[in-house]
Amino acid sequence: MAQQEEVFKRLVSHCKEYGFVFPSSEIYDGLAAVYDYGQNGVELKNNIKKYWWESMTLMHENIVGIDSSIFMHPTIWKASGHVDAFNDPLIDNRDSKKRYRADVLIEEQLAKIEDKINKEVEKAAKRFGEAFDEAKFRETNPRVLEHQAKWNALHQRYSDAMNATNLDELKQIILDEGIVCPISGTHNWTDVRQFNLMFSTEMGSTADSNMKVYLRPETAQGIFVNYLNVQKTGRMKIPFGIAQIGKAFRNEIVARQFIFRMREFEQMEMQFFVKPGTELEWFDKWKQTRLKWHKALGLGDNKYRFHDHEKLAHYANAATDIEFEMPFGFKEVEGIHSRTNFDLSQHEKYCGKSIKYFDPETNESYTPYVIETSIGVDRTFLSILCGTFEEEQLENGESRVVLHLPATLAPVKLAIMPLVKKDGLPEKAREIMDDLKFSFKCQYDEKDSIGKRYRRQDAIGTPFCCTIDHDTLKDNCVTLRNRDTMQQERIPIEKLKEIVSKEVSFTELLRKQI
Repeated sequence: MAQQEEVFKRLVSHCKEYGFVFPSSEIYDGLAAVYDYGQNGVELKNNIKKYWWESMTLMHENIVGIDSSIFMHPTIWKASGHVDAFNDPLIDNRDSKKRYRADVLIEEQLAKIEDKINKEVEKAAKRFGEAFDEAKFRETNPRVLEHQAKWNALHQRYSDAMNATNLDELKQIILDEGIVCPISGTHNWTDVRQFNLMFSTEMGSTADSNMKVYLRPETAQGIFVNYLNVQKTGRMKIPFGIAQIGKAFRNEIVARQFIFRMREFEQMEMQFFVKPGTELEWFDKWKQTRLKWHKALGLGDNKYRFHDHEKLAHYANAATDIEFEMPFGFKEVEGIHSRTNFDLSQHEKYCGKSIKYFDPETNESYTPYVIETSIGVDRTFLSILCGTFEEEQLENGESRVVLHLPATLAPVKLAIMPLVKKDGLPEKAREIMDDLKFSFKCQYDEKDSIGKRYRRQDAIGTPFCCTIDHDTLKDNCVTLRNRDTMQQERIPIEKLKEIVSKEVSFTELLRKQI
């Protein structure tokens, strides 16, 4: 785990050094848990959003998109339950003066027990080799059974406390488990209390007419209050979905692990409206559909897992997370929730207007149930970087840092490099650049040796490099280098566009989900 933490630190440094992510307001000493995306980061982020958007709106005829406003009528947040129930259980350490989420501290304790079990399994696997039966070992080994019993007992106690919103019990669990503050090393804890996460501000031209409004903590409500507008103007029939990408804001007290948990972040959400009684069937379908989307990125199927919620939100009758194995453990990147008809019923109650759906096939009106898929752009960005970052030792004794990004998502698709800055090579390179820049993102690079230029492109994840040398002027061919294999191939210039376009096409990535 310590080694993984060191790798993660180097990844964070890499993000700044190569223009992916910068600390926000850095020249003013920064702003905690707020980050800016640099020139390469914004390209990767936009490609992630495009991949999601096209997966939703191109591959599903019954899903359309909207873009709702960040500011919405404050009663919306009363109706949704955010004003009264959008809280985190927080606890302070009196010695370090640091604040933590009580549930996260307990979940980290559960993860430590899991690590002990996994280490026992790993040691046994090395000892017994191919003859190792992992399932039998987990069922019979005394140490594993002892750790598993501890995990089960703690897990049950934690689950009961969360479901009952028993803050005293959460604190008692922390004390009984001997959980200490990572900074002070003490367990001098305050009581656990709830903290509302919404940012509030005022809207109005005068002090007397000001109205308290909120920065939206999620994008879903903008879809719910517009669902009937979309349904009627688009002549949509249930089942149908509405997709949206947008900023959300949460006053996270425990914001950490780089861009994993921030106060300003971006969500990609789709609300799928279904007939009551069919929601759990659709819930299972969307679970598998969304997992395919992630696995199509090629980061490794074993990197993902489902994690069912211990405590369901007030609006849900089923919920699961898709988790990705980060350097700091399996963490949520996407949530799939069966939200029942809670949101639409609440908005109908608070606004006093009917927003029911009329079903022409059954000749009845009803409030649809909703399946939600909600994925964090920033967390997906981080998972992709964690899954592709490699410090590779080469056969010749050298090393390189490379991002094995999916070619489709890479900030730059093709680097165009004249071997030297003379003899007509830059002019030929520019000619190729001017032709290809309309098809995909290219970068012209003529500074430093060709080896250093290759390393620079490896570090930002560029899948292909094209070198123009003196022979190019004679045979009209270039050398195309593959980032992952470092293999080089001589190809005609007229085939360059075709070869690269196929590899970086969103179409190929979308087909992997079928």
